[in-house]
Amino acid sequence: MAPFDRRQLRRARTRAARLGDPGLAEGAEARLLDRLDDVRRRFARALVLTPRAGGLPAALAARGAEFVAEAALDRPRPGTVLADEEFLPFAPASFDLVLAPFCLHWTNDLPGALLQLRRALVPDGLLLANLPGLGTLGGLREALIAAELAATGGAYPRVSPLADLRDGAGLLQRAGFALPVADVDRLVLAYADPWQLLRDLRAAGETNAVAARSRRFMQRRVLFEALDALPQGPDGRMAVKLDLLTLSGWAPAPGQQQPLAPGQGQIRLTDVFEGRPVRPGG
Repeated sequence: MAPFDRRQLRRARTRAARLGDPGLAEGAEARLLDRLDDVRRRFARALVLTPRAGGLPAALAARGAEFVAEAALDRPRPGTVLADEEFLPFAPASFDLVLAPFCLHWTNDLPGALLQLRRALVPDGLLLANLPGLGTLGGLREALIAAELAATGGAYPRVSPLADLRDGAGLLQRAGFALPVADVDRLVLAYADPWQLLRDLRAAGETNAVAARSRRFMQRRVLFEALDALPQGPDGRMAVKLDLLTLSGWAPAPGQQQPLAPGQGQIRLTDVFEGRPVRPGG
């Protein structure tokens, strides 16, 4: 079964385009560019897969890219290719870099989407993607479930299911990427007004598109109770958790760097973690 309602997602993204992004996706794009700047290599042909009109194509051109294709998800824009994360219209080996900021978490077949992106890369091409990970909006999820259970005796899913950090590198491996890496930035967003959180999610196109969601609006009193139950910090502001999962992987190529076999390492991780002097081979 498909966990997400793609038609509802398109409606949410179309509405978000009119409202203007509150900065969530912009921050995700900036973090991908920071990761890219750590790679000592120039990329000539790049693909940007994004649900919003952003500044990534210009940023890549400033970094020496000779050609940048921007694939708009669900909403055509001038100068972009209309695409879908699950059905990408690109020939194999078209790009040497793919950036996918804050979009892959809505795919019904994430391994399949990653496989298509890997095929679109030339050998030794790089994928950089980020998406909210498991734990994001955890407090909101729990508060909504508890309030709805207390009021009605049952609860519908109100927050999207998300991938776990432990699954990240495995998903890349399954899609055929070499040197897969997954890591997470644990961020906390502070809100003085809990309703502003809901407005920001709406403006970012991140409203509920779970296929099993209720088709009825949540009762207003239930929503008030859930928002009142959200934890607050010492300053009285609501702390919202965002675990930003970053995935990076390379399309396989001959002569590519390979990880060492188990037992061949020269440095003991226990020495690193416990602050002891590092002795190669020790």
